[in-house]
Amino acid sequence: MADERQPGDAADEFDEYQLTDSDEATEIETFVEDDPAARASRHLDALHAAVSDVDETEERPQMPLRWVELLGVFSLVVLCDLTIYRGGGFAGYALLFSAGPMMLWMSSHRRCGGPTFWFVSAMLAALACKLAWCGSVPLVLIGFALVIAFSMAIAGYRPYVLEAFFFASRTLYSGYVAIVDYGRRVNSLGPVMPKSSWISVVLPVLAFLVFGWIFILANPDLSNWFGEGIGRFFDALQNWVVDFSPDPLEMGFWLVVVWVVGGLVRPTIDHAFATSSSNGSQQKVNAPATDAFLYAAFRNTLVTVIALFAIYLVFEFKTLWFRRFEPGFYYSGYAHEGAAWLTAALALATVLLSLVFRGSILRDPRIGSLRRLAWLWSIENMILAAAVFNRLFIYIGFNGMSRMRIVGLYGMAAVAVGFLLVVWKIVHNRQFLWLVRRHLWTLAIAIYLLALTPMDTIVVGYNVRRILAGDPAPSVQISVHPINSEGVLLLAPLLECDDEIIREGVRALMAEQQLEIESKATDDATLGWTAYQFADQAALKGLRRDSGRWGRYTEVDRRQHALDRFHEYAYQWY
Repeated sequence: MADERQPGDAADEFDEYQLTDSDEATEIETFVEDDPAARASRHLDALHAAVSDVDETEERPQMPLRWVELLGVFSLVVLCDLTIYRGGGFAGYALLFSAGPMMLWMSSHRRCGGPTFWFVSAMLAALACKLAWCGSVPLVLIGFALVIAFSMAIAGYRPYVLEAFFFASRTLYSGYVAIVDYGRRVNSLGPVMPKSSWISVVLPVLAFLVFGWIFILANPDLSNWFGEGIGRFFDALQNWVVDFSPDPLEMGFWLVVVWVVGGLVRPTIDHAFATSSSNGSQQKVNAPATDAFLYAAFRNTLVTVIALFAIYLVFEFKTLWFRRFEPGFYYSGYAHEGAAWLTAALALATVLLSLVFRGSILRDPRIGSLRRLAWLWSIENMILAAAVFNRLFIYIGFNGMSRMRIVGLYGMAAVAVGFLLVVWKIVHNRQFLWLVRRHLWTLAIAIYLLALTPMDTIVVGYNVRRILAGDPAPSVQISVHPINSEGVLLLAPLLECDDEIIREGVRALMAEQQLEIESKATDDATLGWTAYQFADQAALKGLRRDSGRWGRYTEVDRRQHALDRFHEYAYQWY
């Protein structure tokens, strides 16, 4: 069998061994059979051929320089200049992350589609909408990361997290190659569009202009209107040319954009990356059965943790599940800090279980009994996850919702999904690399969903409903935490709250919020359209409409007195 292998097959096996566990790599020894020296020499030649293939991919034939690529790169330079260099807010980034990917797709040579392409495109569209509504710096950072994922998708690669870092770093080199290629070929644009193609474009344009001009001249009113419009256009163009005076820093920014965009639309990816990012992690672990040295240690460890978890879960359910608490119950210690420690325990269990079922253990004929122990421990871990969620909701029930509690819920959900991925790995005999990639995807998607979540809409709405239902404890969350434009108008029902301290405190808070949003609106107006935020405008409109309800708190001393009184009252539930 070994004699029938071709150099290309050896290259594929070389990549496969890069992805498998170190203990499985010992199977390379089976390559050496009757004549070790001859076999070793032949396979060294095969590996040399594989490396040569990788080098050839680095120096592959140049991609044709098309006019749509030049147009796309130029459009992206203009777009980045308007939204980043000359921009001043999140509306500009919303336009960048909605229009920019379309320009990348237009400029790209491969334009691969598929579920990954559409999924990443939908993520970018949702993120752009959130930026236009109520943006934040984390959303911008996530947007740039999604652009990298989008570029990988249209190039035909799966956007795994670690591979995305490699792809992004490789973009620096790819951009350099693209700039050199542009510089060599931009002076001879003959290959960009054949002469027949030029005629097929130029002739219709000329016909449109000539006949359009005749039709305009045939109608005096239309001719006057068109002439005035042309005059205004050239006046505006002249003013823009006078005002537009790029400095060396801005021209350097253009070069950086061309460099990055060139690297994204002309990626130079080697053979190993292409193999690992497409299907390398999908392979199942299949190997001859053999006894694993650590089988007994892993079996005893699983028995121990199963017993320990069973004892603890009984204690957990007896003390906290039914929420019967004595006066002076330490909510922060049990429901906040304790939930964090139990989340860490679940994460550690995920790591331990993933490390047990890998390598030689998967080839042990006794793995069936080990799996049964793993199923039992998995059930206990899922019960532990339910207990952690219960503790988080105990804390929410104590004094209301907050941003960090939403973060905690997302974090716990991500840990639970990670544990389920470990179970899936065990059931389907997936490689450890498969698990790492899916865990990183889980973390990345959780961060993305967290960034898109309208936190203050959820937090303020929940706390207001609790207060109006007769529970004043959530007022501490309104008192001590900042509220953005998404949540400020949701405080309006508390302006008629029965609790006089809360009612007046919220009125003073609304007066303060109006001053802050008015000041921000003035600053944003000087920055231009890129700083526009729909949430800010909606909040400002609502605050101006109801400003008479807190008019008495326009005076600084009176407003501060009401706020101090509100803070002192609410702090008893901190």
